[in-house]
Amino acid sequence: MRSLLKLSFIFCIVLFSAQNKEFTYEYQFISDSADPKNVNSEIMILNVGKEKSYYYSLDKYVSDSTMNQEMKKGLFAMPRPFNINEIVFKDLKNKTISFETKVGDANYRVEQNVNLKWNLLNEFDEILNHKVQKATTEFGGRTWNAWFSKDIPIQDGPYKFSGLPGLILKIEDKTLSHKFVLKGIKNNQSPFEYPYRKDEARETKLSHEAYIKTYLQNRADPTAHLIGKIPDQRDSEGNFRTGEQIIREIRQKLLEKISKDNNIIEIDILKNAAKQKKK
Repeated sequence: MRSLLKLSFIFCIVLFSAQNKEFTYEYQFISDSADPKNVNSEIMILNVGKEKSYYYSLDKYVSDSTMNQEMKKGLFAMPRPFNINEIVFKDLKNKTISFETKVGDANYRVEQNVNLKWNLLNEFDEILNHKVQKATTEFGGRTWNAWFSKDIPIQDGPYKFSGLPGLILKIEDKTLSHKFVLKGIKNNQSPFEYPYRKDEARETKLSHEAYIKTYLQNRADPTAHLIGKIPDQRDSEGNFRTGEQIIREIRQKLLEKISKDNNIIEIDILKNAAKQKKK
């Protein structure tokens, strides 16, 4: 019996390691801590290959793919709406994490040291017919509860979570502000590569520390990159406005939007910034 179980486990490992897998997650998140009933949702994809994985928004993928195809035809297409701009890359061989994101009008590639210390608990459940075990960790200023499955021997998961002895099928923070749940599994015939748009400028590489500084500066003044780029003009009704007036109006709208985005997943970024202001 033990030999049979051992062979079954080895077969499971070979089966999963020999394929390129695509995992679909539903990501639910509360952007504004003052409005906890307003829960946003986005479908996220985790593509896992032999040596690397990609994690990204399905809506962003569709938008970038469509724009790529249209540009090949010499046509112009507007980007489709999506909530999550960030793409997370994991080097599974070297166990490193980086992400690509946009701040203002600039694209950045950021390397981040994510050293998760997991605490495995003697609690079990079942998700999508897979037996799962509970584990906890601290990350981004939050306490996380995760459920992973040794049935799927891939040490990865949604967002920047990884390192458990099996795929993370569900993970949520203690406040239930951010929650990821696996919804489906698919095999890919070939290794996955993200469809970068041809018109998109290559990203600037930043350290994580430099990125946080840039991110916070953009939250403080989200129109800094527009200064001097918007000319004086008249609107459709013939009213004259200077470029500075237009930028002020844009800034006010963006600041209002940012004020309601106060419950970001890595909340320690905002908490540490608030502490620095008080000093």
